Amino acid sequence: MRRLYERHAARAWPWHPLMERTMSAFLKAAEDHLVRYGGDTFPNLFTKARGTVVTDSSGREYLDFTSGQMCATIGHNHPAIVAAVHRAGEKAFHFFSGMIPESVAELAQVLADDWLPRDLSKTIFINTGSEATEVALRMAKMYTGGYEVLALGGSWHGITGGASSVSMASDRKGYGVPAPGVFVIPEPNPYRPYFPGLDEEAAALANLDLALKLYDMQSAGKGAAIIVEPVISAGGVLVPSRAFMQALREAADARGMLLIFDEAQTAFGRIGARTGAEHFDVVPDIMTMSKTLGGGLPLAAVSTTAAIEEDIHAKHFTYYTSHVSDPLTAEVGLAVLEVIAREKLVERANEMGAYLRGRLEGLQQRHDVIGDVRGLGLLLGVELVTDRESRSPAHALGALTTRKCFEKGLSMNIRRRPERGSVWRIAPPLTVSTDEIDRAVDILEAALRESLHVTARGRAA
Repeated sequence: MRRLYERHAARAWPWHPLMERTMSAFLKAAEDHLVRYGGDTFPNLFTKARGTVVTDSSGREYLDFTSGQMCATIGHNHPAIVAAVHRAGEKAFHFFSGMIPESVAELAQVLADDWLPRDLSKTIFINTGSEATEVALRMAKMYTGGYEVLALGGSWHGITGGASSVSMASDRKGYGVPAPGVFVIPEPNPYRPYFPGLDEEAAALANLDLALKLYDMQSAGKGAAIIVEPVISAGGVLVPSRAFMQALREAADARGMLLIFDEAQTAFGRIGARTGAEHFDVVPDIMTMSKTLGGGLPLAAVSTTAAIEEDIHAKHFTYYTSHVSDPLTAEVGLAVLEVIAREKLVERANEMGAYLRGRLEGLQQRHDVIGDVRGLGLLLGVELVTDRESRSPAHALGALTTRKCFEKGLSMNIRRRPERGSVWRIAPPLTVSTDEIDRAVDILEAALRESLHVTARGRAA
């Protein structure tokens, strides 16, 4: 900190105490030297995080109801994670990629024995969710010999080459030609159904039936995989029916394709179950995990069956990077899973999720602009509409209220793609307290009231 201040001390800044001058230096460094990468931006830099609270460079604290973009499942900087990093520092942060650390072998066994569905016994550990999607697609394409992939509208599987080609909720323009062979299944959305007049399950199955007929017409006979998030999070926190998920399993089997579950946000307790596969009682061929496993550190995993692993190994499957099987993140992953089990955070997600949902449904009763409250466990969505009859998305209101929430000390994530509504995605750490939930919902309501007043005044003018 002092080095940066001293390097830039000669620049023409007005006099401030050292801390303020240093804050200005860092802000200027960010403005001058960082590539802007999209998403929400904030006026200050940030200095620390603990539990459900993050602190900016001015010392202001905020309740983080995004869990650090869904990663801090057990809260920011949990003591067990800090201790795990220290243990790794005493042993090793990194090895040559062919040298398998003991912690990596242990983490693979813990996943197979305690967390994953039956048959998913083989795991590779990498860094990010995008990487996990790349691994899963490479596995499926090598195993099947095909290249065609079915993905859901509203899905988010990452931003690297293959992952971005199957991500429909991300920005897709301007990055060249995507990987060929990708087909879309309209996402099941009970609040905005593609087949009005049918019940939730029938509408979802009609989506799938039409998509499969179109795929079969166009297919070159090179099917590889169907990839799905158990909860379609970036697409508006949409929860498919069990019948829809089971139908995906049947559709994959009928076409010789593998079923991939992207459990970046749903694994390890977030939705009140060990995994989305457990919740829906559907076993995929490949499961990807990331955010909720690393507790804020870059750890991702891809698990598959012994038969699939044996087959692709014989075909010389490779995913050999500088940071595959790193011991540092494996130590952290073991700590995260141990805390979730010891503190019964899967059960707590259901308990706290029900409490939070009840508070949000109370808001819905008082404010007609809240059209829908949905989700599982502590992954909830609140959809804003101009009115409940038309269900037109209230994009301006959502953006304004989100900003006012942050000004009042609450960080939330708003999904506001024009084609998919204006939806708050609310996902605090599983360790969140009822007091923190009450404070957050009170802030949300105050911000919403102010925003409604502002927008009403604007219409009147």
